[in-house]
Amino acid sequence: MESPNHTNMSPSVFFLLGIPGPGQFHPWLSLPVCCLGTATVVGNLTIVVVVATEPALHKPVYLFLCMLSTIDLAASVSTVPKLLAIRWCGAGHISASTCLAQMFFIHAFCMMESTVLLAMAFDRYVAVCHPLRYATVLSDAIIARIGVVAMERGSLLMLPCPFLIGRLSVCQSHGIPHTYCEHVAVVKLAGGDTRPNRVCGPRAALLVIGVDLFCIRLSYALIAQAVLRLSSREALSKALGTCGSHVCVILIPYTPALFSFFTGCFGHHVPLHIHILLANVYLLFPPALNPVVYGVKTKETRERVVRVFQRKQGSGPKAFE
Repeated sequence: MESPNHTNMSPSVFFLLGIPGPGQFHPWLSLPVCCLGTATVVGNLTIVVVVATEPALHKPVYLFLCMLSTIDLAASVSTVPKLLAIRWCGAGHISASTCLAQMFFIHAFCMMESTVLLAMAFDRYVAVCHPLRYATVLSDAIIARIGVVAMERGSLLMLPCPFLIGRLSVCQSHGIPHTYCEHVAVVKLAGGDTRPNRVCGPRAALLVIGVDLFCIRLSYALIAQAVLRLSSREALSKALGTCGSHVCVILIPYTPALFSFFTGCFGHHVPLHIHILLANVYLLFPPALNPVVYGVKTKETRERVVRVFQRKQGSGPKAFE
C-alpha cells in the first residue's frame, strides 16, 4: 500500500492505513471481508423483507430482529465499502468531516444494537415468565418507543465525541493506523488536552456495555429459573431452543466487542495489528452471523423465508405469460 505524503496533505484530510503487516497479504484479507459484507447485506435484507411482508411475523421478537438487521445493514454500509477500497485500491484518504461522521455512526449504531439486544432479552423474559401479560407489556406502541429510545440513546451518548475531537488540532501524522475512523485512534493524532475525549468515549462505552450486560444477564437468570420449573419436556425444550438462539445472538457481538474495547483502553502491550483485527471482527462477523443464527435456530423464521422465495419463484413465470 502506498504511504501518504503527509507533508503535502491538506489538514482536512486523513489517511486510513489499514492493518499493519506485509502488503502481499492484503488482497487475501479482502476476500473474507467481501464475503462477510455480501452475507451481511443479503442475510439482513432478507430478514427485513420477510418480516415486513409476512403478517404472521409481526410479533415483538421478530420486530426486534428486524430492528437489529436494519442497524447491522447501516453499520455495514458505513464501514465495508471503505475497508474494501483500502484493500483493493489503496484509497485510504478520507476527509476530516467524513471521518468524524463515520466515527459517530459506527459507535452510535453499536450502542443502538446493544439496546435492541437488551430489548430482545426483555422480550424473552416476559414471554417465558409472564406469558399472560405478553401482549399487554409489549404492545406495538411500546415496541415503537423502544426503537426510538434505541436511536436516541446511541445518538445522544455518542454526539459529544465528534464535537470534542473537532475542537482539537492535529499535531502528528495524519495517518490513522486503522481500517476505519475509530475514536481512540483518531484522538491519538490530536494535540492539546485530550482528557475530555479519552473520558467521554470509554465512559459512554462502559455505561452501555455494563448496564446492558447486567440487565441481559439478570433477564436470562430469571428465564433459566422459570424454565427449570416447567414440568412438560416439550415446553422445556421449546423454551430452551428459543432462548438458546437469543443467547447466541447476544454473545456474538458482545464477545469481540469486549475484547476490542479492553485491548484498546488497557492492552498497551497488545500488538497493534491484533487490536485492529479484533475491531474488524466485531464490525464484520456479528452482522453476518445474526441472520444465520436466527434462520437456522428459529423454525418459524426459516419456514417464512422459504415460503417467500417459493412465492417469488411461482410468480416469476406468470409475469412473462
